[in-house]
Amino acid sequence: MLPKRIEQITPFMVMEILEKAHEMERQGIDVIHLEVGEPDFDAPECVKKALFQAIQTNKTHYTHSLGILELRQAICEDYYKKYHVVIDPDQVVVTSGTSPALFLIFSVLLDKGDQVIVTDPHYACYSNYIHFMEATPVKIPVVEEDGFQYRLEDVKQKINASTQAIVINSPCNPTGTILSPERMKAIAECSPYIISDEIYHGLVYEGNAHSILEYTDHCFVINGFSKLYAMTGLRIGYLIAPKAFIRPIQKLQQNFFISANSAVQYAAITALKEAEPDVIRMKQIYNERRKMMIAGLKELGFRINVEPTGAFYVFVNARHLGENSYQLAFDILNKAHVGVAPGIDFGQHGEGYLRFCYANSIENIQKGMLRLHEYIQGLQQ
Repeated sequence: MLPKRIEQITPFMVMEILEKAHEMERQGIDVIHLEVGEPDFDAPECVKKALFQAIQTNKTHYTHSLGILELRQAICEDYYKKYHVVIDPDQVVVTSGTSPALFLIFSVLLDKGDQVIVTDPHYACYSNYIHFMEATPVKIPVVEEDGFQYRLEDVKQKINASTQAIVINSPCNPTGTILSPERMKAIAECSPYIISDEIYHGLVYEGNAHSILEYTDHCFVINGFSKLYAMTGLRIGYLIAPKAFIRPIQKLQQNFFISANSAVQYAAITALKEAEPDVIRMKQIYNERRKMMIAGLKELGFRINVEPTGAFYVFVNARHLGENSYQLAFDILNKAHVGVAPGIDFGQHGEGYLRFCYANSIENIQKGMLRLHEYIQGLQQ
């Protein structure tokens, strides 16, 4: 019998959609991928050159468990440039992507029976991390009419002696919306600690994203290079934590992960220092795709009350097509050959919704919208 904490782990449904799509592609079926949140761009040339050079110069050994100092300093400089916050390099831990960062943070914060507040819907893996620590995710429904933002009164009602943290994710996966600075500041005053997932920072097309570090020191920040720099497969991320937690986190890092990939750490330094022109180019293209996808979905009859302005997602109510988003997503895949993510993957309050990802070419987005149009017409006949 498996341990209870393992049995509580739910499948990552979007990966099941992707795996089915890959199976169809092996059979020769052309599938348009609007399901997985992965940039379709290659890593910037300067990053690839830096990675190759690091390997050539034998920077392939263990590093300091917190990460090489030069990278941690560059991360601090980046946060100061963007948000005017001062961070000590000793507050930064470099990880093999943001998933280990989440694991490390929840490990040092949570005991059995503790509670963590999350939005519903939310990034699918948050609840599984919390369950794995034998703690409880306390889910607060957020609604599209309010831009899928926390309402302060709802947050305050859920806080009790067991509450250890509130998770915020802005720009948000799956909704693509941004938490307003006013609400972020108010939420920062509510909880012992805030866990701020800032992996989509930089991918903002209207207004600005704010770091939780602008409003409180009682916080943990998660960020990385996968989304903004199109470095998903290189698996490099980091966390920023209060100094009191760094030694416990370091001990976990030493035991479970040792250190992040050494050569990729040097490539990450180059990304921060040299890849801004590439980021600007990719961001402009994402914005063109965003506008096209929003317009295309509206033409198909989807209602979008608050247009997403960050990340690369559009989260739409699809109940007029079917109440079961999991079945609907597979039906769309099988009949229209378009991959989309089911809303139920992101929480019960996401049921009836679909997430569309525009990290794909304009040509493929247009083709996907055409196939969806034909699919919807077929349902109405």
